[in-house]
Amino acid sequence: MTTTTPSAADISSLLAQAAQSIISGSTKSTLDVDTLVASLVTARTAGQSSIISTKLAKDTATLSAIGTLKSALLALQTAVAGLSDGSTLSKLSATASGTGITASTTSGATAGNYAIAVTSVASANKISSQAFDSSTPLGSGTLTVALGGSGGKSMQVEVTAQSTLASIAASINASADNPGVTASVVTAADGQHLVVTSNATGAANTVSLTTSGTLNANLDSSTFSTVTAAGDAVLTIDGNLVRSASNSISGVLSGVTINLDATAATSPNNVQTLTLTNDSAAATTAISGFVTAYSAYVTAAKGLSSYTQQEGSTQKVAGTLLGDSMLQGLNGSLASAISNGVSVGGKTYSLTSIGINLQSDGTLKLDNDALKTALSSNSDAISALFNSTNGIGKTLSAVVTPYVTQNGILDTRTQALTADQKDLAAQAQDLTALQATLTDSYNKQFTALNTLMATMQNNLSYLTQLFGGANSAGTLATNK
Repeated sequence: MTTTTPSAADISSLLAQAAQSIISGSTKSTLDVDTLVASLVTARTAGQSSIISTKLAKDTATLSAIGTLKSALLALQTAVAGLSDGSTLSKLSATASGTGITASTTSGATAGNYAIAVTSVASANKISSQAFDSSTPLGSGTLTVALGGSGGKSMQVEVTAQSTLASIAASINASADNPGVTASVVTAADGQHLVVTSNATGAANTVSLTTSGTLNANLDSSTFSTVTAAGDAVLTIDGNLVRSASNSISGVLSGVTINLDATAATSPNNVQTLTLTNDSAAATTAISGFVTAYSAYVTAAKGLSSYTQQEGSTQKVAGTLLGDSMLQGLNGSLASAISNGVSVGGKTYSLTSIGINLQSDGTLKLDNDALKTALSSNSDAISALFNSTNGIGKTLSAVVTPYVTQNGILDTRTQALTADQKDLAAQAQDLTALQATLTDSYNKQFTALNTLMATMQNNLSYLTQLFGGANSAGTLATNK
Protein backbone atom coordinates (compact mmCIF):
# COMPACT_ATOMS: atom_id res chain seq x y z
CA MET A 1 0.00 0.00 0.00
CA THR A 2 1.38 3.43 -0.98
CA THR A 3 1.00 6.26 1.51
CA THR A 4 1.29 9.88 0.32
CA THR A 5 3.20 12.18 2.66
CA PRO A 6 1.24 15.46 3.24
CA SER A 7 3.03 18.61 2.09
CA ALA A 8 3.33 21.88 3.99
CA ALA A 9 0.44 23.22 1.88
CA ASP A 10 -1.71 20.23 2.90
CA ILE A 11 -1.01 20.86 6.59
CA SER A 12 -1.81 24.57 6.18
CA SER A 13 -5.07 23.63 4.51
CA LEU A 14 -6.00 21.36 7.43
CA LEU A 15 -5.25 24.09 9.93
CA ALA A 16 -7.35 26.52 7.89
CA GLN A 17 -10.19 23.99 8.00
CA ALA A 18 -9.76 23.78 11.75
CA ALA A 19 -10.02 27.54 12.09
CA GLN A 20 -13.07 27.67 9.88
CA SER A 21 -14.67 24.87 11.89
CA ILE A 22 -14.11 26.87 15.08
CA ILE A 23 -15.69 29.94 13.48
CA SER A 24 -18.54 27.80 12.24
CA GLY A 25 -18.93 26.53 15.77
CA SER A 26 -19.54 30.07 16.88
CA THR A 27 -22.47 30.21 14.50
CA LYS A 28 -23.89 27.03 15.93
CA SER A 29 -22.59 24.77 13.12
CA THR A 30 -21.62 21.19 14.09
CA LEU A 31 -17.83 20.71 14.36
CA ASP A 32 -16.64 17.18 13.14
CA VAL A 33 -13.82 16.92 15.66
CA ASP A 34 -13.07 13.22 14.97
CA THR A 35 -12.45 13.74 11.26
CA LEU A 36 -10.45 16.87 11.90
CA VAL A 37 -8.26 15.20 14.54
CA ALA A 38 -7.67 12.12 12.36
CA SER A 39 -6.55 14.36 9.50
CA LEU A 40 -4.13 16.28 11.68
CA VAL A 41 -2.65 13.07 13.18
CA THR A 42 -2.19 11.66 9.71
CA ALA A 43 -0.49 14.88 8.62
CA ARG A 44 2.00 14.56 11.50
CA THR A 45 2.80 10.82 11.16
CA ALA A 46 2.09 9.67 7.59
CA GLY A 47 5.60 10.36 6.33
CA GLN A 48 7.33 8.29 9.00
CA SER A 49 4.72 5.53 8.69
CA SER A 50 5.33 5.33 4.95
CA ILE A 51 9.09 5.05 5.45
CA ILE A 52 8.70 2.22 8.00
CA SER A 53 6.23 0.29 5.81
CA THR A 54 8.46 0.60 2.75
CA LYS A 55 11.53 -0.62 4.64
CA LEU A 56 9.65 -3.55 6.19
CA ALA A 57 8.31 -4.63 2.80
CA LYS A 58 11.80 -4.46 1.29
CA ASP A 59 13.35 -6.47 4.15
CA THR A 60 10.64 -9.13 3.84
CA ALA A 61 11.14 -9.42 0.08
CA THR A 62 14.92 -9.61 0.48
CA LEU A 63 14.66 -12.34 3.13
CA SER A 64 12.45 -14.37 0.80
CA ALA A 65 14.90 -13.86 -2.07
CA ILE A 66 17.86 -14.97 0.06
CA GLY A 67 15.90 -18.05 1.15
CA THR A 68 15.27 -18.93 -2.51
CA LEU A 69 18.93 -18.35 -3.31
CA LYS A 70 20.14 -20.52 -0.43
CA SER A 71 17.84 -23.40 -1.38
CA ALA A 72 19.16 -23.37 -4.95
CA LEU A 73 22.77 -23.24 -3.72
CA LEU A 74 22.25 -26.10 -1.26
CA ALA A 75 20.79 -28.21 -4.07
CA LEU A 76 23.83 -27.42 -6.21
CA GLN A 77 26.21 -28.25 -3.33
CA THR A 78 24.50 -31.63 -2.88
CA ALA A 79 24.60 -32.32 -6.61
CA VAL A 80 28.36 -31.76 -6.89
CA ALA A 81 29.32 -33.53 -3.65
CA GLY A 82 30.07 -36.88 -5.28
CA LEU A 83 31.74 -35.14 -8.22
CA SER A 84 33.99 -32.97 -6.06
CA ASP A 85 35.57 -35.84 -4.10
CA GLY A 86 35.61 -38.31 -6.98
CA SER A 87 33.49 -40.88 -5.12
CA THR A 88 30.73 -41.03 -7.73
CA LEU A 89 32.98 -41.47 -10.75
CA SER A 90 35.12 -44.08 -8.99
CA LYS A 91 32.09 -46.14 -8.02
CA LEU A 92 31.95 -49.64 -9.46
CA SER A 93 28.95 -51.78 -10.25
CA ALA A 94 29.02 -55.51 -9.41
CA THR A 95 27.30 -58.34 -11.27
CA ALA A 96 27.49 -62.12 -10.85
CA SER A 97 27.13 -64.60 -13.66
CA GLY A 98 24.94 -67.01 -11.66
CA THR A 99 22.38 -66.92 -8.84
CA GLY A 100 22.64 -66.40 -5.12
CA ILE A 101 25.52 -63.90 -5.20
CA THR A 102 25.20 -60.12 -5.12
CA ALA A 103 27.78 -57.49 -4.20
CA SER A 104 28.05 -53.83 -3.33
CA THR A 105 31.09 -51.58 -3.59
CA THR A 106 32.61 -48.63 -1.77
CA SER A 107 35.78 -46.62 -2.31
CA GLY A 108 38.84 -48.78 -2.70
CA ALA A 109 37.23 -51.40 -4.93
CA THR A 110 39.15 -52.38 -8.06
CA ALA A 111 37.60 -53.19 -11.40
CA GLY A 112 38.11 -56.79 -12.52
CA ASN A 113 36.69 -60.31 -12.71
CA TYR A 114 36.71 -62.71 -9.76
CA ALA A 115 35.95 -66.45 -9.83
CA ILE A 116 33.72 -67.46 -6.89
CA ALA A 117 32.63 -70.98 -5.92
CA VAL A 118 30.32 -71.35 -2.89
CA THR A 119 30.34 -74.69 -1.06
CA SER A 120 27.95 -73.69 1.72
CA VAL A 121 26.21 -70.65 3.09
CA ALA A 122 26.25 -69.61 6.74
CA SER A 123 23.40 -70.97 8.83
CA ALA A 124 21.94 -70.29 12.28
CA ASN A 125 21.70 -73.08 14.86
CA LYS A 126 18.14 -74.22 15.69
CA ILE A 127 17.33 -76.97 18.20
CA SER A 128 14.06 -78.56 19.31
CA SER A 129 13.21 -80.30 22.60
CA GLN A 130 11.54 -83.67 23.06
CA ALA A 131 7.74 -83.65 23.20
CA PHE A 132 6.00 -82.55 26.41
CA ASP A 133 2.36 -83.30 27.04
CA SER A 134 0.14 -81.22 29.31
CA SER A 135 0.59 -83.62 32.24
CA THR A 136 4.39 -83.72 32.10
CA PRO A 137 5.82 -81.88 35.16
CA LEU A 138 8.59 -79.38 34.37
CA GLY A 139 9.91 -79.29 37.93
CA SER A 140 11.61 -76.22 39.37
CA GLY A 141 15.08 -74.74 39.28
CA THR A 142 17.27 -72.68 36.96
CA LEU A 143 17.45 -73.06 33.19
CA THR A 144 20.66 -71.60 31.72
CA VAL A 145 20.55 -70.62 28.04
CA ALA A 146 23.91 -70.01 26.35
CA LEU A 147 25.09 -69.00 22.89
CA GLY A 148 28.56 -69.73 21.59
CA GLY A 149 29.74 -72.41 23.99
CA SER A 150 31.68 -71.86 27.20
CA GLY A 151 33.17 -68.56 26.00
CA GLY A 152 29.86 -67.11 24.86
CA LYS A 153 27.05 -65.21 26.53
CA SER A 154 24.37 -66.80 28.70
CA MET A 155 21.23 -66.04 30.68
CA GLN A 156 19.21 -67.75 33.38
CA VAL A 157 15.48 -68.40 33.64
CA GLU A 158 13.89 -69.33 36.96
CA VAL A 159 11.34 -72.16 36.49
CA THR A 160 8.65 -72.96 39.06
CA ALA A 161 5.98 -75.63 39.36
CA GLN A 162 3.57 -73.19 37.69
CA SER A 163 5.79 -72.57 34.66
CA THR A 164 4.88 -73.80 31.19
CA LEU A 165 6.90 -74.13 27.99
CA ALA A 166 5.15 -70.98 26.74
CA SER A 167 6.11 -68.96 29.84
CA ILE A 168 9.70 -70.22 29.61
CA ALA A 169 9.88 -69.13 25.93
CA ALA A 170 8.40 -65.75 26.83
CA SER A 171 10.94 -65.26 29.63
CA ILE A 172 13.84 -66.11 27.31
CA ASN A 173 12.67 -63.63 24.66
CA ALA A 174 11.95 -60.80 27.11
CA SER A 175 15.11 -61.03 29.17
CA ALA A 176 17.54 -58.11 29.06
CA ASP A 177 20.32 -60.71 29.39
CA ASN A 178 19.23 -62.66 26.32
CA PRO A 179 22.51 -63.77 24.64
CA GLY A 180 21.03 -63.58 21.15
CA VAL A 181 18.46 -66.36 20.78
CA THR A 182 14.74 -66.60 20.04
CA ALA A 183 12.51 -69.20 21.71
CA SER A 184 9.14 -70.49 20.55
CA VAL A 185 6.75 -73.36 21.23
CA VAL A 186 5.62 -75.72 18.47
CA THR A 187 2.55 -77.84 19.19
CA ALA A 188 2.87 -81.05 17.18
CA ALA A 189 0.95 -84.31 17.07
CA ASP A 190 3.07 -85.81 19.82
CA GLY A 191 2.93 -82.76 22.13
CA GLN A 192 4.66 -79.43 22.66
CA HIS A 193 8.28 -78.73 21.71
CA LEU A 194 10.50 -75.88 22.94
CA VAL A 195 12.42 -74.57 19.91
CA VAL A 196 15.41 -72.25 20.41
CA THR A 197 17.17 -70.51 17.49
CA SER A 198 20.37 -68.47 17.36
CA ASN A 199 19.88 -64.96 15.99
CA ALA A 200 23.34 -65.09 14.42
CA THR A 201 24.72 -67.42 11.79
CA GLY A 202 28.09 -69.13 12.04
CA ALA A 203 29.57 -72.35 13.34
CA ALA A 204 30.60 -70.74 16.62
CA ASN A 205 27.09 -69.57 17.47
CA THR A 206 25.69 -72.81 18.85
CA VAL A 207 22.76 -72.86 21.31
CA SER A 208 22.85 -74.83 24.56
CA LEU A 209 20.49 -75.27 27.54
CA THR A 210 21.49 -76.70 30.93
CA THR A 211 19.35 -77.39 33.97
CA SER A 212 19.75 -77.29 37.73
CA GLY A 213 17.50 -78.18 40.64
CA THR A 214 14.67 -80.58 39.92
CA LEU A 215 14.03 -79.44 36.34
CA ASN A 216 12.84 -82.02 33.84
CA ALA A 217 15.90 -83.57 32.19
CA ASN A 218 14.33 -83.10 28.77
CA LEU A 219 14.91 -79.35 29.15
CA ASP A 220 18.64 -80.00 28.80
CA SER A 221 19.82 -79.42 25.20
CA SER A 222 21.65 -82.76 25.27
CA THR A 223 18.23 -84.28 24.71
CA PHE A 224 17.26 -81.77 21.97
CA SER A 225 17.34 -82.61 18.28
CA THR A 226 19.15 -80.39 15.79
CA VAL A 227 16.82 -78.73 13.30
CA THR A 228 19.56 -76.65 11.65
CA ALA A 229 23.25 -76.98 12.40
CA ALA A 230 25.34 -73.88 13.01
CA GLY A 231 27.56 -73.38 9.99
CA ASP A 232 29.94 -70.94 8.32
CA ALA A 233 29.81 -69.82 4.72
CA VAL A 234 32.54 -71.64 2.82
CA LEU A 235 33.68 -70.42 -0.58
CA THR A 236 36.71 -69.80 -2.74
CA ILE A 237 37.62 -66.55 -4.47
CA ASP A 238 40.06 -67.08 -7.32
CA GLY A 239 40.87 -70.42 -5.70
CA ASN A 240 41.52 -68.97 -2.24
CA LEU A 241 39.51 -70.51 0.61
CA VAL A 242 37.29 -68.12 2.57
CA ARG A 243 35.21 -68.91 5.67
CA SER A 244 32.70 -66.47 7.10
CA ALA A 245 30.23 -66.67 10.00
CA SER A 246 27.97 -64.31 8.04
CA ASN A 247 26.50 -64.42 4.57
CA SER A 248 27.52 -60.77 4.18
CA ILE A 249 31.25 -61.02 3.58
CA SER A 250 33.43 -57.91 3.81
CA GLY A 251 37.18 -57.40 3.92
CA VAL A 252 38.04 -60.20 1.54
CA LEU A 253 37.99 -58.06 -1.60
CA SER A 254 38.97 -54.44 -0.89
CA GLY A 255 35.94 -52.15 -1.03
CA VAL A 256 33.55 -55.02 -1.83
CA THR A 257 30.82 -56.68 0.25
CA ILE A 258 29.68 -60.06 -1.09
CA ASN A 259 26.19 -61.21 -0.12
CA LEU A 260 25.08 -64.85 -0.33
CA ASP A 261 21.65 -66.45 -0.18
CA ALA A 262 20.66 -70.11 0.05
CA THR A 263 20.83 -70.61 -3.73
CA ALA A 264 24.52 -69.67 -3.82
CA ALA A 265 25.75 -73.04 -2.53
CA THR A 266 27.18 -74.90 -5.50
CA SER A 267 29.66 -77.67 -6.13
CA PRO A 268 33.28 -76.46 -6.15
CA ASN A 269 33.47 -76.94 -9.91
CA ASN A 270 30.44 -74.72 -10.62
CA VAL A 271 32.22 -71.39 -10.56
CA GLN A 272 30.49 -68.01 -10.90
CA THR A 273 32.18 -64.86 -12.14
CA LEU A 274 31.80 -61.63 -10.16
CA THR A 275 32.49 -58.67 -12.44
CA LEU A 276 33.32 -55.19 -11.14
CA THR A 277 33.11 -52.42 -13.72
CA ASN A 278 32.86 -48.64 -13.72
CA ASP A 279 29.30 -47.66 -12.85
CA SER A 280 28.38 -45.51 -15.84
CA ALA A 281 24.75 -45.30 -14.70
CA ALA A 282 25.76 -43.72 -11.40
CA ALA A 283 28.09 -41.31 -13.21
CA THR A 284 25.36 -40.34 -15.69
CA THR A 285 22.90 -39.71 -12.86
CA ALA A 286 25.40 -37.59 -10.93
CA ILE A 287 26.46 -35.48 -13.92
CA SER A 288 22.85 -35.00 -15.04
CA GLY A 289 21.94 -33.95 -11.51
CA PHE A 290 24.77 -31.40 -11.52
CA VAL A 291 23.57 -29.91 -14.82
CA THR A 292 19.99 -29.67 -13.54
CA ALA A 293 20.97 -28.12 -10.20
CA TYR A 294 23.29 -25.54 -11.78
CA SER A 295 20.69 -24.52 -14.35
CA ALA A 296 18.04 -24.25 -11.62
CA TYR A 297 20.31 -21.92 -9.65
CA VAL A 298 20.98 -19.72 -12.70
CA THR A 299 17.25 -19.46 -13.42
CA ALA A 300 16.45 -18.60 -9.80
CA ALA A 301 19.24 -16.01 -9.56
CA LYS A 302 18.18 -14.41 -12.83
CA GLY A 303 14.59 -14.08 -11.64
CA LEU A 304 15.79 -12.33 -8.49
CA SER A 305 18.19 -9.92 -10.19
CA SER A 306 16.54 -8.74 -13.43
CA TYR A 307 13.40 -7.08 -14.72
CA THR A 308 10.57 -9.52 -15.34
CA GLN A 309 7.27 -8.93 -17.06
CA GLN A 310 4.24 -9.77 -14.99
CA GLU A 311 1.67 -12.12 -16.43
CA GLY A 312 -1.17 -10.28 -18.14
CA SER A 313 0.69 -6.96 -17.99
CA THR A 314 3.14 -5.03 -20.13
CA GLN A 315 4.78 -3.64 -17.00
CA LYS A 316 8.16 -5.01 -15.95
CA VAL A 317 9.05 -5.43 -12.29
CA ALA A 318 12.57 -5.24 -10.88
CA GLY A 319 13.84 -8.35 -9.11
CA THR A 320 14.41 -8.01 -5.38
CA LEU A 321 18.19 -8.47 -5.72
CA LEU A 322 18.63 -6.34 -8.86
CA GLY A 323 22.07 -4.75 -8.66
CA ASP A 324 22.96 -6.66 -5.50
CA SER A 325 26.77 -6.80 -5.25
CA MET A 326 26.81 -10.04 -3.27
CA LEU A 327 24.78 -11.86 -5.91
CA GLN A 328 26.82 -10.38 -8.75
CA GLY A 329 30.03 -11.64 -7.17
CA LEU A 330 28.58 -15.11 -6.58
CA ASN A 331 27.28 -15.37 -10.14
CA GLY A 332 30.62 -14.30 -11.53
CA SER A 333 32.52 -16.92 -9.54
CA LEU A 334 30.17 -19.74 -10.54
CA ALA A 335 30.19 -18.71 -14.21
CA SER A 336 34.01 -18.66 -14.23
CA ALA A 337 34.17 -22.17 -12.80
CA ILE A 338 31.89 -23.42 -15.56
CA SER A 339 33.40 -21.60 -18.51
CA ASN A 340 37.13 -21.73 -17.73
CA GLY A 341 37.46 -25.50 -17.94
CA VAL A 342 39.98 -27.58 -16.00
CA SER A 343 43.72 -27.78 -16.65
CA VAL A 344 45.43 -31.10 -15.91
CA GLY A 345 48.89 -32.07 -17.06
CA GLY A 346 49.20 -29.01 -19.30
CA LYS A 347 45.92 -29.74 -21.10
CA THR A 348 42.63 -27.89 -20.57
CA TYR A 349 39.36 -29.81 -20.67
CA SER A 350 35.97 -28.16 -21.17
CA LEU A 351 32.50 -29.39 -20.29
CA THR A 352 31.63 -29.33 -23.98
CA SER A 353 33.99 -32.28 -24.52
CA ILE A 354 31.64 -34.54 -22.52
CA GLY A 355 28.35 -33.15 -23.86
CA ILE A 356 27.60 -30.32 -21.43
CA ASN A 357 26.96 -27.09 -23.32
CA LEU A 358 26.60 -23.54 -21.97
CA GLN A 359 23.44 -21.81 -23.19
CA SER A 360 22.99 -18.10 -23.96
CA ASP A 361 20.98 -17.57 -20.76
CA GLY A 362 23.77 -19.04 -18.61
CA THR A 363 22.13 -22.42 -18.02
CA LEU A 364 23.64 -25.78 -19.02
CA LYS A 365 22.23 -28.36 -21.41
CA LEU A 366 23.26 -32.03 -21.42
CA ASP A 367 23.73 -34.06 -24.60
CA ASN A 368 23.09 -37.57 -23.27
CA ASP A 369 24.55 -39.33 -26.30
CA ALA A 370 27.76 -37.30 -26.09
CA LEU A 371 28.05 -38.02 -22.37
CA LYS A 372 27.51 -41.74 -22.96
CA THR A 373 30.32 -41.71 -25.51
CA ALA A 374 32.59 -39.79 -23.15
CA LEU A 375 31.97 -42.24 -20.31
CA SER A 376 32.85 -45.21 -22.51
CA SER A 377 35.73 -43.83 -24.56
CA ASN A 378 36.87 -40.46 -23.20
CA SER A 379 37.63 -41.33 -19.60
CA ASP A 380 40.53 -38.85 -19.48
CA ALA A 381 38.18 -35.91 -19.98
CA ILE A 382 35.73 -37.23 -17.35
CA SER A 383 38.51 -37.82 -14.84
CA ALA A 384 40.09 -34.43 -15.48
CA LEU A 385 36.88 -32.37 -15.36
CA PHE A 386 35.80 -33.90 -12.07
CA ASN A 387 39.12 -34.58 -10.40
CA SER A 388 39.26 -34.05 -6.64
CA THR A 389 41.97 -31.36 -6.76
CA ASN A 390 40.86 -28.62 -9.16
CA GLY A 391 37.89 -30.21 -10.92
CA ILE A 392 34.68 -28.34 -11.60
CA GLY A 393 32.85 -30.08 -8.77
CA LYS A 394 35.64 -29.13 -6.34
CA THR A 395 35.70 -25.52 -7.56
CA LEU A 396 31.93 -25.09 -7.43
CA SER A 397 31.82 -26.56 -3.94
CA ALA A 398 34.54 -24.11 -2.81
CA VAL A 399 32.51 -21.19 -4.20
CA VAL A 400 29.17 -22.28 -2.74
CA THR A 401 30.25 -23.42 0.74
CA PRO A 402 31.03 -19.97 2.26
CA TYR A 403 27.54 -18.81 1.30
CA VAL A 404 25.50 -21.72 2.64
CA THR A 405 27.51 -22.84 5.65
CA GLN A 406 26.09 -22.14 9.10
CA ASN A 407 26.72 -18.47 10.00
CA GLY A 408 28.10 -18.00 6.50
CA ILE A 409 27.48 -15.12 4.10
CA LEU A 410 23.75 -15.76 3.58
CA ASP A 411 23.08 -16.51 7.25
CA THR A 412 24.86 -13.31 8.30
CA ARG A 413 22.80 -11.26 5.88
CA THR A 414 19.61 -12.96 7.02
CA GLN A 415 20.44 -12.16 10.63
CA ALA A 416 21.03 -8.50 9.78
CA LEU A 417 17.72 -8.23 7.93
CA THR A 418 15.87 -9.93 10.76
CA ALA A 419 17.40 -7.51 13.27
CA ASP A 420 16.37 -4.58 11.05
CA GLN A 421 12.80 -5.90 10.90
CA LYS A 422 12.66 -6.04 14.69
CA ASP A 423 13.94 -2.46 14.91
CA LEU A 424 11.36 -1.26 12.37
CA ALA A 425 8.60 -3.09 14.25
CA ALA A 426 9.65 -1.26 17.42
CA GLN A 427 9.56 2.04 15.51
CA ALA A 428 6.08 1.21 14.27
CA GLN A 429 4.93 0.57 17.84
CA ASP A 430 6.40 3.89 18.97
CA LEU A 431 4.63 5.63 16.09
CA THR A 432 1.32 4.02 17.04
CA ALA A 433 1.81 5.28 20.59
CA LEU A 434 2.57 8.78 19.24
CA GLN A 435 -0.59 8.70 17.13
CA ALA A 436 -2.63 7.84 20.21
CA THR A 437 -1.01 10.69 22.17
CA LEU A 438 -1.60 13.20 19.37
CA THR A 439 -5.21 12.08 18.97
CA ASP A 440 -5.87 12.56 22.67
CA SER A 441 -4.12 15.96 22.70
CA TYR A 442 -5.97 17.27 19.63
CA ASN A 443 -9.30 16.02 20.92
CA LYS A 444 -8.76 17.88 24.20
CA GLN A 445 -7.72 21.08 22.42
CA PHE A 446 -10.62 21.18 20.00
CA THR A 447 -13.10 20.18 22.68
CA ALA A 448 -11.85 23.08 24.81
CA LEU A 449 -12.13 25.43 21.87
CA ASN A 450 -15.67 24.25 21.17
CA THR A 451 -16.55 24.84 24.83
CA LEU A 452 -15.00 28.31 24.71
CA MET A 453 -16.86 29.25 21.53
CA ALA A 454 -20.13 27.98 23.00
CA THR A 455 -19.53 30.13 26.08
CA MET A 456 -18.79 33.14 23.89
CA GLN A 457 -21.98 32.52 21.93
CA ASN A 458 -24.02 32.37 25.14
CA ASN A 459 -22.39 35.62 26.33
CA LEU A 460 -23.18 37.30 23.02
CA SER A 461 -26.82 36.25 23.25
CA TYR A 462 -27.05 37.59 26.82
CA LEU A 463 -25.50 40.93 25.91
CA THR A 464 -27.82 41.26 22.96
CA GLN A 465 -30.78 40.70 25.26
CA LEU A 466 -29.50 43.44 27.52
CA PHE A 467 -28.31 46.07 25.07
CA GLY A 468 -29.79 45.00 21.80
CA GLY A 469 -28.22 44.56 18.48
CA ALA A 470 -28.67 45.68 14.93
CA ASN A 471 -32.28 46.75 14.39
CA SER A 472 -33.28 45.67 17.87
CA ALA A 473 -33.47 47.12 21.35
CA GLY A 474 -32.32 45.31 24.46
CA THR A 475 -33.68 45.47 27.92
CA LEU A 476 -31.17 48.16 28.94
CA ALA A 477 -30.97 49.91 25.59
CA THR A 478 -31.24 53.73 25.67
CA ASN A 479 -32.82 53.91 22.25
CA LYS A 480 -36.10 52.26 23.19
